Amino acid sequence: MGALDGVVVADFGRVLAAPYATMMLADLGAEVVKVEHPRGDETRAWGPPHARGEATYFLSVNRNKRSRVLDLATAEGRAAARELALGADVLVENFRPGTMRRFGLDYETLSKEHARLVYCSVTGFGSGRGADLPGYDLLVQAVGGLMSVTGAAEPTKVGVALVDVLTGMHAAVGVLAALRHRDATGEGQAVEVDLLSVLLSSMVNQSAGYTLAGAVPGLLGNRHPSIAPYEVFPTADRPVVLAVGNDRQFARLREALGLPADERFATNELRVAHVDALAESLTGRLRTRPAAHWFALLTPLGVPCGPVNDLAGAFELAESLGLRPTADVDGLALVSNPIRMSATPPTYRLPPPALGGATGSG
Repeated sequence: MGALDGVVVADFGRVLAAPYATMMLADLGAEVVKVEHPRGDETRAWGPPHARGEATYFLSVNRNKRSRVLDLATAEGRAAARELALGADVLVENFRPGTMRRFGLDYETLSKEHARLVYCSVTGFGSGRGADLPGYDLLVQAVGGLMSVTGAAEPTKVGVALVDVLTGMHAAVGVLAALRHRDATGEGQAVEVDLLSVLLSSMVNQSAGYTLAGAVPGLLGNRHPSIAPYEVFPTADRPVVLAVGNDRQFARLREALGLPADERFATNELRVAHVDALAESLTGRLRTRPAAHWFALLTPLGVPCGPVNDLAGAFELAESLGLRPTADVDGLALVSNPIRMSATPPTYRLPPPALGGATGSG
């Protein structure tokens, strides 16, 4: 039994942010009906790579769902969509603001007949003055400031659509909170999250540095603005990360590396002020041995250290730690839901659906 057993979700989401949110709800037991245009979700065509003839991008965020093909440009499709929405507990959509209203599927219209409906909208820049701006992850990484602190020689995007994923997580949290409120009061509500606001919130210390102290950081490369050493270092073979968060850890690091005491590095504040000299001192010693040596030496001492893995190495590490990073879903090795629950854990009941394969079309 899942925590959300009995909850029906009408999923009008496409691409990544909204489908990620609905997959989280589906993993926790909700019944999710994914509404797709006859052409299918855009990510069905976003390959390579592919598995079983389907783009792995689509497969990554659509398990535990059933697909229903509805053409909202037709009266028949809109009528079927309305019926689905009125029978659901939750509706999730990420069309451009105003689109669902044109179809008669907006919150104001549906809530008049279905007061218990929890209606979640995912937008790029809100439903006000930013409604007409296209909500693409790369665009938001750029205008939202993330690229301004990422990279060394030039602004660089994160290697995955991280803002979409974070927005999907926030959407799922909002839906769960709204369901809790509905259980207590009998009243549904509208939930809205937008990519820009989520990014500004998710930049945490960087955002707070600006709002509270007026600090505008530049490109940081692999360094931290407030902690040192906290970056990537070369070794005799491959790069290694040191993430030294306090003076005790640094003392252990210095002793393990056989470095002399240096007043410039006595405290974290001083190490940040002399970060270039610190990096030069550490690099000279770290280059003498391979990454595996330093990982084996420093980890037992409580010094955060690790090699820079590729994805194969990352999954191998998770397996070695007993974290079970993949789940077999009808023969597909999909990435496991990271939430662990003692009574109602995530379940994997359905593989990502074929287009309209389970519930027909309209």
